[in-house]
Amino acid sequence: MKIAVLAPITWRTPPVSYGPWEQVASVLTEALVKKGMNVTLFATGDAVTQANLQSVCQRPLGEYPADAKVWECLHISNLMEQASDFDIIHNHFDFLPLTYSKLIRCPVITTIHGFSSEEIIPVYKKYNGNSLYVSVSHSNRHPDLQYLDTVYNGINEEQFQLGSGAGDYLLYFGRMHPEKGAYEAIQIALQSNKRLILCGLIQDEIYFKERIVPWLNDTTIMYKGNVGPEQRNELLGNAQALLHPISFEEPFGLSVAEAMMCGTPVIAFNRGSMNELIRNRETGFLVQNIAEAVVATGKIKKISRQACREHALAKFCSHVMATHYMELYEKVTRKTGL
Repeated sequence: MKIAVLAPITWRTPPVSYGPWEQVASVLTEALVKKGMNVTLFATGDAVTQANLQSVCQRPLGEYPADAKVWECLHISNLMEQASDFDIIHNHFDFLPLTYSKLIRCPVITTIHGFSSEEIIPVYKKYNGNSLYVSVSHSNRHPDLQYLDTVYNGINEEQFQLGSGAGDYLLYFGRMHPEKGAYEAIQIALQSNKRLILCGLIQDEIYFKERIVPWLNDTTIMYKGNVGPEQRNELLGNAQALLHPISFEEPFGLSVAEAMMCGTPVIAFNRGSMNELIRNRETGFLVQNIAEAVVATGKIKKISRQACREHALAKFCSHVMATHYMELYEKVTRKTGL
């Protein structure tokens, strides 16, 4: 079976630091190759992969000024013009590739990593009948769409080791954006009288400047920037807990799975997929507000770090995700007879 994996081109696959969709596409691609699958990755030219690589865009669009639509169209069409060479196209590029799906015979599986707004739903609805949708959590399913299955995002377990949690700090790991809760994490840390390290891409510069920077210092509230995988593993493993006080219905939350893979419990606001990722009082705490999160910080040592690691390995490792998708590939090709 020949599989084409279509990754976004905003960031490298795998990303140097930020790039969640590129990260999932990379983890899946490499896991499929390990299982002996014939995989071609469509990504940027600097992608790092054991699969066959095709690219029209050498560098990630997020790293230099460019007309994104031009390169996105060239990138997607490069795959679609070769669609007859593949048994399955696995789309991680959101809704735009769906517009080709009625023009080719090759089945297209689209992993929906989230909905940026309701405005994109009409595209998904139009191709509901001939494209195959996979949700990354049950909570992120749209009522107007039909789904092939839910497959939780996998992470490369080899990049995350069981940590001791010996660091005297809490950790926030996410975009600097109001919906991700960096400000709330600061308030939780202050009220808990604990140190806090913040990491993540500055996506909303005004929010970061006005709500985050005034609290930063060199001792209790520190910002480490948009760190890469190696530093991420160290920071997660040494943290007492990951704070994830989101204010939106998050589709998945890779940092939550990564923290538990390091044995680090998670204190999260109970929104979106959090109750699917976290076992309340076993791998962390699901809370409703800052006050409940502060109480939870006092109970965090009751959580077994080994239990967090075992839970993450069972649900979010690369092998589990790849195996699930391979079952779907077989199911789809049997049904279509291709």
